Amino acid sequence: MKKILKFSIIILLIPLTVLLGICLYGNQSYPAVAIIVVLLACVPFFMSFEERSATTRKIVMLAVMTALSAAGRFMFAPIPFFKPVTAVVVISAMYFGAEFGFLTGALSAVVSGFYFGQGPWTPFQMFSWGIIGFLAGLLSEPLIRSKIFLTIYAAFAGLAYSVLMDVWTAMWGEGAFSMSRFFAAIGTALPVTAVYVVSNIIFLLILTPLFGKKIERLKIKYGI
Repeated sequence: MKKILKFSIIILLIPLTVLLGICLYGNQSYPAVAIIVVLLACVPFFMSFEERSATTRKIVMLAVMTALSAAGRFMFAPIPFFKPVTAVVVISAMYFGAEFGFLTGALSAVVSGFYFGQGPWTPFQMFSWGIIGFLAGLLSEPLIRSKIFLTIYAAFAGLAYSVLMDVWTAMWGEGAFSMSRFFAAIGTALPVTAVYVVSNIIFLLILTPLFGKKIERLKIKYGI
């Protein structure tokens, strides 16, 4: 029952909140929607602590991974669309679980947004990076075992992020979804999507071996 509730919050309630916020209140809704998304994302994350004793330690790791994700986005700011955010979110999910991955993605969008700017796109970024992390957590075993599967998921994550953000592009302006604008946005964004895909593959193949071993040692050492 708890697993169904957690999945429902992430798969149904959060995207519904984002879409309703934009449709009903337009571009003025993003601060409230962003806060609601973060709060909803926290629910399944903290529900997973009920049978565990490493609550504080895992929260610290969440803060560290979110900080690394945001810092990576800052460092690569001069290179448009070439960022390690998705890689850090996926690695977080691979080693700490689906809920951890979702919250890392959502918080990464909010924290880095203080530098890059907050806007009506922020809730969509939160959900996009969050759901990529959530799925990576569900697929953690094959992602850890196989570099080929990791490469495929890295490419998928680049495509998924671009398409999900194109939903916002199709809704922006009039506050209503337009299929024609959606497909036009996908076509226009193809060069950017290609950069997302390539950057995800590069960062994941480089960072996973570096971070993975250290995270495994920390999990054993601190009982996370």
